Amino acid sequence: MSEQPLLNVSDDNLGKVEIAPEVIEVIAGLAASEVDGLYAMRGNFASGVVERFGKKSHSKGVKVELTDNGIVIDLYVILQFGISIPNVAQMIQSNIRQTLKNMTALEIDEINVHVVGIQMDATEEGPENN
Repeated sequence: MSEQPLLNVSDDNLGKVEIAPEVIEVIAGLAASEVDGLYAMRGNFASGVVERFGKKSHSKGVKVELTDNGIVIDLYVILQFGISIPNVAQMIQSNIRQTLKNMTALEIDEINVHVVGIQMDATEEGPENN
């Protein structure tokens, strides 16, 4: 796994402020979870193991990449059934962009939302077996 550089936010007479990409992942994950219509974020095996031990993985389903053009964020989400996928995806993008702007003053180049699943209603019953 390659080590991503820190983001230099401020460099003035008082010193330097740098933000690790992992911090952006956590902020983006929390901002996405605030949007109605989002059921869950898709994680990997490691985040699943961490959650089994009782620790919440806030960066689950979020990948941050630092490119020459800027910061690219990819989210892998599971949405609730019956919602408008384009509207929820746009709300997720807007909320992440605004939250990161407020907390870090960083401009994000791309926020890509990958819908990897739909959660069906838990109360929905299958066909009856007679």
